[in-house]
Amino acid sequence: MSENTALPRKANTKQKIIKVSSKLFSEQGYKGTSVRKIASEVGIRESALYNHFKNKEEIFLCVAKEIFSTPFSKDSADIKESALRGKAFLQKFAMQYKLLTFDKNNENMFRLLMLELFQNRELREQFMLEFHDNNIKMFSEAFFIMMQNSMIRSGDPMMVAYEFISTLFYIRLQITLLRFDNTPTTALSTQFEKHVEFFWESIKL
Repeated sequence: MSENTALPRKANTKQKIIKVSSKLFSEQGYKGTSVRKIASEVGIRESALYNHFKNKEEIFLCVAKEIFSTPFSKDSADIKESALRGKAFLQKFAMQYKLLTFDKNNENMFRLLMLELFQNRELREQFMLEFHDNNIKMFSEAFFIMMQNSMIRSGDPMMVAYEFISTLFYIRLQITLLRFDNTPTTALSTQFEKHVEFFWESIKL
């Protein structure tokens, strides 16, 4: 087997491990999911799994990174192009955030991650970097560009970013808590769109 063929196959196996692990973690929890079970579901030997990850915690952190990370590119050119769309940029982000919120597997992982955050320092650091710092940085850049182009009122772009993201996170948390108790969330299904409308009207020129 050539090296060029082996590399894509290794990458595909790693992605399959991440996908299977996400499902198992969400269904059985962190403690209830073993490396042996993950390997069995993927269809590889347990020893082969260690070619991709050193232990279960590393797999969990990798899955968590995908849950926490922004759905948008962090490339400055892409951020500028997106920011110039103004309200449409915010709507796209909120819609993707909404889809993640109501995705069953993603919801279960989000619930598990909220519990594990208080027990795993590395996970907390990753959460602060991937979800908090990177998202705030991206939106700060985007709002700064909007201010420069006279699309929104001038101000502290970081505070504007905090205001936009924090409400989305709260809506997601509220829906997760309600669904945990099997309480209907239909009334909250349009909150993401309403937030964008209200937020945009409060900052636009």
